[in-house]
Amino acid sequence: MMTSRERVLAAVNHSEPDRVAVDMGSTPSSGISAIAYSNLVNYINANDKDVKIYDVVQQLAEPSNEIIEKFGVDVIDIGRTFNTNPEKWYDTVLANGDSAKYPSWFKPKKQSDGSYHVYSDDGDLIAKMPVGATFFDQTYFPYESGYPAEYSSLKKEMGKVLWQCMPHSPWDHSNEPDFWERLRANAIEARQNTDKALMVVCGCNLFEWGTFLRRIDNFLMDIMFPEEVMPLLDELIQIHMKTLENVCKYLGDVVDILRFGDDLGMNSGPFMAPETYRQVFKPYHSKLCEYVHKHSGMKTFLHSCGSIYKLLPDLIEAGYDIINPVQTTCADMEPERLKKEFGNDIVFWGGGANTKEILNKGTVEEVKTDVKKRLEIFAPGGGFVFNTIHNIMPDVPPQNVVAMFEAIDEFYR
Repeated sequence: MMTSRERVLAAVNHSEPDRVAVDMGSTPSSGISAIAYSNLVNYINANDKDVKIYDVVQQLAEPSNEIIEKFGVDVIDIGRTFNTNPEKWYDTVLANGDSAKYPSWFKPKKQSDGSYHVYSDDGDLIAKMPVGATFFDQTYFPYESGYPAEYSSLKKEMGKVLWQCMPHSPWDHSNEPDFWERLRANAIEARQNTDKALMVVCGCNLFEWGTFLRRIDNFLMDIMFPEEVMPLLDELIQIHMKTLENVCKYLGDVVDILRFGDDLGMNSGPFMAPETYRQVFKPYHSKLCEYVHKHSGMKTFLHSCGSIYKLLPDLIEAGYDIINPVQTTCADMEPERLKKEFGNDIVFWGGGANTKEILNKGTVEEVKTDVKKRLEIFAPGGGFVFNTIHNIMPDVPPQNVVAMFEAIDEFYR
């Protein structure tokens, strides 16, 4: 049998491993909600029932080592090597009433109606979670009224956007003076003490940062006039490249996969015409991928939701090795089509279980049938890492999560 790392590396190098490589929780787009996780650990009577909400925006749980081993997960996020002491967490309550833990730095303000607000250091309301909700919504858009004359305060404004102000690990430690040295030491220790493949989540979003700063409706109109958005993108790429230089310097010879993010698709198709993508965003994406490939041994992983079939040739040409979450429930994203047309050129990390209609609503047998059918399509020849279509959401019954992993085992018997 292959080790987990060998299994993942075989898959991402388009060689079929001994069995499909599996992910759950190595990125904030391949994980499990805190409520679903709480239901799961109670259902299986796990020894470790702590529900640590490491991604506070999306309310995602950090899977325990017990869960990782039980379900044969082959890849882990090096962010889990931080916040390992109990005092780094404090008790909170989930929307369904279950107990959980927040990172010690995260202190949302509970309102009289039971909702939660998050404020920036200078008092702006930047995020809300209504009563009964299971994630925080962005409420502050720095450039909602228009672009500034110059971008000297861009970093400050980015720091007030919830995705950066409420970061998941390891980036909640990025302001500490020894962060990069500690990140490297932790990654080396993880590589020595586990056979799992290692993932680092790096972000470097471009289209999405435009939507975070301007608000999505404004930015979608803006990109039709590239001269308006290019100055912002030029500033963003400079910031991203500095981060990327450090990531490659400190982790490039230790970590296996670097995860970028930029949601480019809707249910019906891309947010923009391929021609617009090529003109506005592809040159920047190409620069990011080129730098990683030139200065490290890491594979480049792009998280992009939605129907991106029409953009895949350009994303491949830009240098992305892996695509996630493979949202096969969207237009033009049929598994057979994707595998046939692009299976030799890009790795599909996801698409392994229908989280929209079957994993959450189906019977155990329907879940197993869905998973096995997808394995039959995606697994042959490698180029596939099993993961659900995006995160396992709060409404997914625990028995269906168990059934999903059982289906993988049954497929290889």
